[in-house]
Amino acid sequence: MPNAPILQARGLVKSYRKNRLEVPVLRGVDLDIPAGAITAMVGRSGSGKSTLMHLLATLDQPDSGEVFFQGERIDNASRRRRDAFRNRDIGIIFQFYHLLPELSALENVLASTMIGQSVWSYMSNRRKTRARAEELLERVGLTHRRTHKPCEMSGGEMQRAAIARALMSEPSVLLADEPTGNLDSETGLEILSLLKGLNREEGLTIVMVTHDDSIANDADFAVRMENGSVAPKALAEVA
Repeated sequence: MPNAPILQARGLVKSYRKNRLEVPVLRGVDLDIPAGAITAMVGRSGSGKSTLMHLLATLDQPDSGEVFFQGERIDNASRRRRDAFRNRDIGIIFQFYHLLPELSALENVLASTMIGQSVWSYMSNRRKTRARAEELLERVGLTHRRTHKPCEMSGGEMQRAAIARALMSEPSVLLADEPTGNLDSETGLEILSLLKGLNREEGLTIVMVTHDDSIANDADFAVRMENGSVAPKALAEVA
């Protein structure tokens, strides 16, 4: 049986405009994400899975419908509350890393903590914050790259740095949008192993967008997206 849901979507509808044409992307999605599990959202390109993840993260807002985090409606909360939700409660990693090119791996990890804090608050806690960043770089196997900038790192190393950055706030949920999509197969397996270790050892809830059925088959639960809707038997426990 799935654990109690930590994230929930109810009736999510989302369309985008292209010139005069309105393109429907999500068509009334209902979904529960179980706490403490790895849930894969799988589907072909254009099925709506990345849009759904962006709505769950409040990076975008639905045309209609609702998003709940631990029972609290979050999609229509104030901008300040949504910012706090993204900075504290969830971590987000992307296919293309989104590291700041002028910063080292350590500085990129620290940068996420500076957002939303006053200078005084950051300076007061800088030793503790730096120690956590160093600890996370060690956890993802990047201690030897701590002073290197993104241009001096491989794709797998950049993704590891992005994961460390996403974990700085000790989030309850990690949202991963195609985290292996820009990596070779061997490096992708290393990243998946790292994510599974975080789930197993720390109980981190992970939602992973992918087009790869083999990744979905290795998750605890799988959600299949088809044409902007969740396929029948939306949340299937993987055997």
